[in-house]
Amino acid sequence: MVRNVMSLGLQGVAGYPVTAECALSGGLPAFDVVGLPDAAVKEARERVRSAIKCSGFDFPVSRITVNLAPADRKKAGTVYDLPILVGILAAGGQISLKKEQRSAFIGELSLDGRLRPVSGVLPMALAALREGMERLYVPADNAPEATLAGEGLEVIPVSTVEELAAHLSGARPIDPAPAWTPESAGYNGPDFSEVKGQEQAKRALEVAAAGGHHVLMTGSPGAGKSMMAKRLPSILPDMTREEALACTEIYSVMGMTSREEPMVLRRPFRSPHHTISAVAMVGGGATLRPGEISLAHNGVLFLDELPEFHADVLEVLRQPLEDGQANLTRVSGAVSYPSRFMLVCAMNPCKCGWYGHPSGRCTCTEQSIRRYLSRLSGPMLDRIDICVDVPSLEYDELSGESGPAEPSSAIRARVNAARAIQRRRFGPDGPACNAQMGPKELKAYCVLDGECQQLIRGAYDRLGLTARSYDRILRVVRTIADLDGAENIEVQHLAEALQYRPPEHLRV
Repeated sequence: MVRNVMSLGLQGVAGYPVTAECALSGGLPAFDVVGLPDAAVKEARERVRSAIKCSGFDFPVSRITVNLAPADRKKAGTVYDLPILVGILAAGGQISLKKEQRSAFIGELSLDGRLRPVSGVLPMALAALREGMERLYVPADNAPEATLAGEGLEVIPVSTVEELAAHLSGARPIDPAPAWTPESAGYNGPDFSEVKGQEQAKRALEVAAAGGHHVLMTGSPGAGKSMMAKRLPSILPDMTREEALACTEIYSVMGMTSREEPMVLRRPFRSPHHTISAVAMVGGGATLRPGEISLAHNGVLFLDELPEFHADVLEVLRQPLEDGQANLTRVSGAVSYPSRFMLVCAMNPCKCGWYGHPSGRCTCTEQSIRRYLSRLSGPMLDRIDICVDVPSLEYDELSGESGPAEPSSAIRARVNAARAIQRRRFGPDGPACNAQMGPKELKAYCVLDGECQQLIRGAYDRLGLTARSYDRILRVVRTIADLDGAENIEVQHLAEALQYRPPEHLRV
């Protein structure tokens, strides 16, 4: 007898339907799982066998064949334990699935029949909704995350096999999980009010946050580059529900969500060490997994000590910076991971870190300075929208005699106002922010008058601009105008944007 049980799988960060076809036949007792299973799926045989016996059911003494269709896709993980168990029990007539024609099952089994949480529940729940499923059975710890898929999908939280069997028989129905709603919580991290001085750098980060622009900060050790970067999350704009769900899908696949916090509510901030490999940065590996740039999707990727990163790590960032996604092709398959992040970098002006410092303590030769700065390639530098120098502070600024600094809440209010202007301008189907504008939007919303044309014409050759850097200037100037609440771009907005181009000593 054959019974089909619907389940779900993952390819990249997208879910797809999987059918567990369970057949009981005559012959010597055996238990085979086919359909390109990995080691974890093959080991489901022992977990299912033990869970069936410990839950008070009879394990069939017959030949058991389970096919996970479509059979040409690699199946990985422990998510198929529950559908395999349900299929075997249904094929043996120990449970009935007559009322579960539009239901899907996912979950890992313990040996005693309890259900353990699995990764990737949100993208699988969204796939179930797309496929017209009415009901999704998940481990109880995964239920809050599964409800994020939205209305139209009933989520049934299951704790044990016995509980599931009682529900299917109608003896003890399980109530559907209520939709998870986030609790309002304020930001409790580092604040810009703790940063003394550095008004130009703080202004540059405000512009970057308002428009989603990439930033490079240069300066001597101890000037405050890393300190300001770590306070950037305090001024990032609020995420829309669509952005939050996109981030949560990635974190769910990586197993970084929990029952208490099933949804990513604040924009991610990732800060990998400079010894990171190219695979860990962009994703991939023997089992395809998202990298740091995908974990920073809709948030910030902070690279401290930028020239210390390996050259191949920096170069793999070039395509995701342009396209907003990482396209990976490996022997095990091809996937695309969303990777639209805001790149924030910090670096010293030379190897010793003191080039240009008033103390004159730099010991680097001109050749060593050029060699150090050349680690950042021209194409990579051309993709950065804003470059700002972070000078060492004077004593009066450090002693606090210059007055209290502006808090993050005030800066964030201006950033949110600028993002609201951009959402109204582009609409729901357009770019999410100014940094994502294409040629069509640049032509429509970045019109320069005669005075601005004259200013940028003179800067084009003087600053060695390219077509890409010209477009990036237009995106930055549009953000500056939005922060100013101006409908049209004015000459002072363009002058500020031009100040954010890389200084001459970086263009080596």
